[in-house]
Amino acid sequence: MKNIFVGNLSFGASEESVRALFATHGAVDRVNIVTDRDTGRARGFGFVEMANDMEGDKAIAAINGMDLDGRALNVNEAHPKTDRSSGGNAFGRKRW
Repeated sequence: MKNIFVGNLSFGASEESVRALFATHGAVDRVNIVTDRDTGRARGFGFVEMANDMEGDKAIAAINGMDLDGRALNVNEAHPKTDRSSGGNAFGRKRW
């Protein structure tokens, strides 16, 4: 399974339009456009899951930099979120 990050999406981009773009390169399992939890407005990025790694790699190569709704897409393989805890308080300093 290939998890693909899609950045620089227009705020009007729909899951259907992103799915259609990627579907020309292979089977798309899932599309998720990330939205703001307070406003529900799209945040300008999302993720696409493709079952076949080879098709996912081809889609990344073909779609990265492509124009969708007047914006050049930033497309690459998504990586798991890393732990960003500072180990201290809000200023990153440890309290003794």
